Amino acid sequence: MAIVKMQKLSVCANKKNRKAILEQLQSLGCMEITTEGIDDPQLQKMDTDKQRQQFLRNADAFDEAIRLLDRYAKAPSKGGGLFAEKEQIDRAQFEEVVKNQKQLVTAGQAVQRAEKTIAECRGTIQKQENRIAALEPWMALPVPMDCSGTKQTSYLIGTIEGSITEDQIFAAASAGLEDPAPVSVNLLPGSIPGQNNMLVVCLKRDRDKVENSLRAIGFANPAVRVDGVPAEAKKEIEEDIKSQQEEIARQEACIASYADRREDFRIASDYYRTRAAKYDLLGTIPQSENMFFLEGWVTADRAESVKNLLEKKYDALVEKEEKREDEMEPTVLHNNRFSESVEGVLESYGLPQHGKIDPTFIMSIFYVIFFGMMFSDAGYGIVMAIACLIVLKKHKKLPDSTRKMMQLFFWCGISTTFWGIMYGGFFGDAIDQIAHTFLGVPSDVKVIKPLWFDPLSQPMRLLVWCMGFGLVHLFFGLGIAGAQYIKDRDFVGWFSDVFSWYLFIMGLVLMLLPSELFSSIAGDAFDFSGITKLGPIPKYMALVGMIIIILMQERSKKNPILRVLLGAYDVYGVTSWLSDVLSYSRLLALGLATGVIANVINMMAVMGGNSVAGVIVFILVFVLGHTLNFFINALGAYVHSNRLEFVEFFGKFYEGGGRPFKAFQTANKYVEIKNLNQGDH
Repeated sequence: MAIVKMQKLSVCANKKNRKAILEQLQSLGCMEITTEGIDDPQLQKMDTDKQRQQFLRNADAFDEAIRLLDRYAKAPSKGGGLFAEKEQIDRAQFEEVVKNQKQLVTAGQAVQRAEKTIAECRGTIQKQENRIAALEPWMALPVPMDCSGTKQTSYLIGTIEGSITEDQIFAAASAGLEDPAPVSVNLLPGSIPGQNNMLVVCLKRDRDKVENSLRAIGFANPAVRVDGVPAEAKKEIEEDIKSQQEEIARQEACIASYADRREDFRIASDYYRTRAAKYDLLGTIPQSENMFFLEGWVTADRAESVKNLLEKKYDALVEKEEKREDEMEPTVLHNNRFSESVEGVLESYGLPQHGKIDPTFIMSIFYVIFFGMMFSDAGYGIVMAIACLIVLKKHKKLPDSTRKMMQLFFWCGISTTFWGIMYGGFFGDAIDQIAHTFLGVPSDVKVIKPLWFDPLSQPMRLLVWCMGFGLVHLFFGLGIAGAQYIKDRDFVGWFSDVFSWYLFIMGLVLMLLPSELFSSIAGDAFDFSGITKLGPIPKYMALVGMIIIILMQERSKKNPILRVLLGAYDVYGVTSWLSDVLSYSRLLALGLATGVIANVINMMAVMGGNSVAGVIVFILVFVLGHTLNFFINALGAYVHSNRLEFVEFFGKFYEGGGRPFKAFQTANKYVEIKNLNQGDH
């Protein structure tokens, strides 16, 4: 409903109070601190990058320790993900953690070392398991793999790929030797298909000749070698794997032993992250030998209390300043509980600047109405509203963005329920299908009747209403543009750019409504006898509005001919009004889509008939089908509600360009400290 007035404060204080003042402001979280405007060359700035980086490393180390504790010593769930809440702690607990921060850093490092050891052990296990897999084909080898033979003989241990027999290997190995050839070929059982592992024994004097002959047919050394007999080596490797697994268990137990420090780790992580943010700002603050200076924005209602606090507690000099010409104050919105729910949607498009009108209130009303018309099923609306209400009641400390989103979808659920009742949709026609299939109600009896009308049987009627709602929405947008002109005391602009279009569009609408063209489009007859009594007034309204647009829309142009020509071209802009109004047909399209898909799901669900199997099929199809329909059409309603606001509504008046208020505050990821008045740590 309004943009909060902001006040700029300039602070000058003794350098010895610098950290304490920053921590005080950080704990209050109500001031956006800037230093760009203080450019005195005689002032200097601290190099705080080293300290800031160390604080960030500490915070990251605690985050990693927390992650490891959550993996090896899971804590009871307190709600996570989208609805995660920061735990509330008292000041004494925080101060105790700060006091023991060095011990906590050591504990966090111990957790990380244990994880590193676990990773090394797992790497060793993987390596040893690969060795065992490579040794499996050699389990039948009776001699050590590193054995070269005896005093008189040589051992050739290796493999030949492909299909080959022992006789073929013997023939190749004994080629060129005396007959009978002093060679023994032993193919090992258990070899991998296509791979022939073997032990070839020959006299030492024949080794080179035999080896060369074997290599000619593809003989190669083993891919893996171990000291000793493979079967015995496997046992040793398995023992090593067992010892590695035991070490992993010890290290996991070591990590789990720190589970009771999890909360302290969280507090310490937030503490160091907050200190990093403070030192990041500290490095930008100009200072002399004894004094330091900063500026910042606070909301006007808190300016006096912040000023008094800094002056009385820290003997600072605080002045209220006017903003510079090249400076833009941050935007803070203030709306009621209903309208604040769409502030996130507005901010995603761009915040309004100071001096402009905040459209949040009007936007919130139409947003919720349009969402409900597109989702348009009372069953879905009830589910959405109840789910959001449960989240809001169960989680009291949600982040503002998440809380507002839940509030928005709660109100959208209420609107969806309303329009579902008006259209007669409750999970489509589920009540009628259940009654007809399982309760014996005659098929020609309609159990649930729409309070207004059924869009599936009268789509054109709903289309007319959708375009009517759209025209009202656009007129509100044009009205906000007019209010901005009046606020800026630009009455000529209001007359030529707003009033003229009201006359022109209203005249055309009043001319269209009683016409046969409108009746043919609507597919129904409407009583517009009251409009016909106006006689030629609608024509005069349109004509006067058009003339004003032609003569004054381009009033900034000095050339009268150019002004008129451009004004005539602006009249052509009425076609954009037509396309904007037609855009609201999506209210019909998405509403019908929700209802039609829901009805098809219900038809599929009752195909099993009135039987035990039919009931089971009904439940499965009903739950799965409506769950999918719920999420798909809820997403569609959300996207297209945003589009109607951003493109059609905002297109009539909104400029945006405001910047969000970024308060200097504690960087808490895990906890919130109750009633914390930080000292200088």
